[in-house]
Amino acid sequence: MRLGLAGEQPYSYIGSDGEMTGSSPAIAKRIFKELGVDKVEPFPIEFGSLITGLNSLQFDVVAAGMYINPERCDQVIFADPEYQMLDAFIVRKGNPKNLHSYKDIAKTGAKMATGVGYAEIDYAKEAGVKDIGTLPDQLAGLLAVKQGRIDVFVGTAVTVFNAVKQAGPGSGVEATKEVQPYVDGKPVIDVGGFAFRSPETTLRDAFNRELHKLKRSGELLEIMRPFGFTKDQMTTIRAEEKCKP
Repeated sequence: MRLGLAGEQPYSYIGSDGEMTGSSPAIAKRIFKELGVDKVEPFPIEFGSLITGLNSLQFDVVAAGMYINPERCDQVIFADPEYQMLDAFIVRKGNPKNLHSYKDIAKTGAKMATGVGYAEIDYAKEAGVKDIGTLPDQLAGLLAVKQGRIDVFVGTAVTVFNAVKQAGPGSGVEATKEVQPYVDGKPVIDVGGFAFRSPETTLRDAFNRELHKLKRSGELLEIMRPFGFTKDQMTTIRAEEKCKP
């Protein structure tokens, strides 16, 4: 099985040793082994090209913790999500602009960046943020904040927390607490999962069966915990609930 990876820690990326790692590859290895597939290979690609790459047969499954939403559900089919997630911000040490919400970014006119194709772009627009840029990944975002080229980098909470932790106490940046995004004035909790080509329902369903076994036994959390996930981020939401407009 070829796994489409997006280079976002801790979901799926190539480690310093040149090997693929992350919560999604770890889950994939465990589940596909149960399905009789002993070998999984990485296919690194930009996040914004994951669905196109999947549908053009460059790889077999999106293994990048991709958020499930109606627009994406029109293009691919999702397994049930393995996690739920809020956002967080990378800001300069001391959080000089006092940014704790998307509304704060809009109100202060802070210069914001996030990843290409990230859901956080729409959340920022919803809150009235005008200055929104994109960067390749969270490490580029952390560096941009540190150098003062942007005021805040926005990402999923686990991504932000891991990036700041790895940067260390002398990095000159910090992570905010979790941030609640809103759509149409209502709070949103995103969920992420594996994506398959639309005709491949048999493969998706087999994957789902194994995924739910891991959920029931508690093994899923144990697989994901080393990558920074917590019990509160486990979820029982089904993919079809997030596919509804």
